[in-house]
Amino acid sequence: MSRTIIASATREIIMGFDQPFCVIGERINPTGRKKLAAEMVAGNFETVIKDALEQVAAGATMLDINAGVTAVDPNATEPDLLVHTLQIVQDLVDVPLSIDSSVTAAIEAGLKVAKGRPLVNSVTGEDEKLEAILPLIKKYDVPVVAISNDETGISEDPDVRFAVAKKIVERAADYGIKAHDIVVDPLVMPIGAMGTAGLQVFKLVRRLREELGVNTTCGLSNVSFGLPHRHGINAAFIPMVIASGMTSAIMNPCRPQEMEMVRAANVLNSTDANCYNWIMKYRDHTPSAAADATSAGNTVAASAGGRRRGGRAARMGS
Repeated sequence: MSRTIIASATREIIMGFDQPFCVIGERINPTGRKKLAAEMVAGNFETVIKDALEQVAAGATMLDINAGVTAVDPNATEPDLLVHTLQIVQDLVDVPLSIDSSVTAAIEAGLKVAKGRPLVNSVTGEDEKLEAILPLIKKYDVPVVAISNDETGISEDPDVRFAVAKKIVERAADYGIKAHDIVVDPLVMPIGAMGTAGLQVFKLVRRLREELGVNTTCGLSNVSFGLPHRHGINAAFIPMVIASGMTSAIMNPCRPQEMEMVRAANVLNSTDANCYNWIMKYRDHTPSAAADATSAGNTVAASAGGRRRGGRAARMGS
């Protein structure tokens, strides 16, 4: 059974099929967040600190750390900024971290200062990337996210994405890296643009578990991109993809609806023993006024329906 061990200086977590779903907090990432990018460039880490504390308080299992503030010469700017961000966060919270960068020099710089056993995010199936990243994974003995695209880009064919994942796992084995240290991202497509995206990823995750024996992750919100009320789609996606075998996701733990689905899926998937975490979180839960009104309306409707059905049954029996 595949078990990926990730650790901070003081806490170890296990990602696995028999483990609670691993929530990788996505918020410390300046991509698409101009304010955060500007703050980090200026040496202001107030939002980073706030996001780190809030995500852990909301239930994040670990935190993803990205410092890609610019596309202009990132090799020169990103390593130092990523190191500084990592040091701030790991001195602030005790959860394990994910070092998130497409810049090899930044990944290595982060690995030199990271405490414990961080996750590296990521490597792709491109030969150049494999030759650059896999030696670092072996040298520092850390797990890595393997993204299912290569020189040809991101394929819409799930069989091609599976083949890329298999290539990465096999190439990693050449370096002596075990499959349990490869966490595959099968790439979730937007359901609004590809109607079969959900079915594709459910099938892919099952294949990755059964045929390659690897843990899996994804950028959770990709599935709802471009749709209204995205969090409703995300929340429905969570238990479905967990049931298919996915073991982690890069997501926003500060969305209560989505975290509720994670916790419920852990209960139903028997990875929350005796419902302990669910009970501790929700034992004092009180529904909102709107929920109370809806529940009351449903109860009245059900009662009326029962009386109507009972009446018909009585007449039929008489």
